[in-house]
Amino acid sequence: MRDGSLQLTVLGCATPYPALDNPCSGYLVAAGGTRIWMDAGSGTLGSLQRHVGLDELDAIWISHLHADHCADLLTAYYGALYADISLRAPIPLYGPPGIADRLAGFLTNGPTRSPIESAFEIIELCDGHATAVGAVRLTTRAVEHGMPAYAVRIEAGDRSLAYSGDTTPCDNLTTLAADCDVLLCEADSQTEDPAHHTPEQAGDTARSAAASRLIVTHVGRSLTPSQAAARAAERFSGPTEYASPGTTYLI
Repeated sequence: MRDGSLQLTVLGCATPYPALDNPCSGYLVAAGGTRIWMDAGSGTLGSLQRHVGLDELDAIWISHLHADHCADLLTAYYGALYADISLRAPIPLYGPPGIADRLAGFLTNGPTRSPIESAFEIIELCDGHATAVGAVRLTTRAVEHGMPAYAVRIEAGDRSLAYSGDTTPCDNLTTLAADCDVLLCEADSQTEDPAHHTPEQAGDTARSAAASRLIVTHVGRSLTPSQAAARAAERFSGPTEYASPGTTYLI
């Protein structure tokens, strides 16, 4: 990897449940030896291990608490504490407010709360949250999904990736993605929706943000990947493609 570059690996992008060869939403972002698991939808923990172990992660970042974006945190917890992994320290976990209690609510099976914080160092996100993880800078903005939800801009050197999470088009996302090298934008909906982008709206967001490249992801079951990419490209003149599972993109 050249200095200052980012790598984005698509672990999966199916919604709202995994497909045969496509887990739900999850991505591995890597730069300068730093590795971040971005969203942890159903099935993505298996795909993640083709590239990195849980004990080799520098952080996990979660956009919102729908199962197709976070469910594999549950099995990651078991892996981190009760299997063949020995953590040097809890894995930093950036997520929406209340994420620890949501996990504990599922994982606790008796009178004593499961020790979520032994597996994960919880950092709750808020609008405008900014931090550095190793070689990577992360800036988070709140987006519009009918629940606490976030988009993120990831920067390493002079390279930048913006990820929409799940959201209808909104000013915070457009501002966050301004002049980014790659916009990874959901294109879930066949028609306009208060919680998601259509492919055309993904193209509009990329154009308004002056993104250099658009990768559509989280394509709903009523669309094919090729349809989603083609429809987005009607509104955005830059390179446009589908987030193909298993693919690694050099940014």
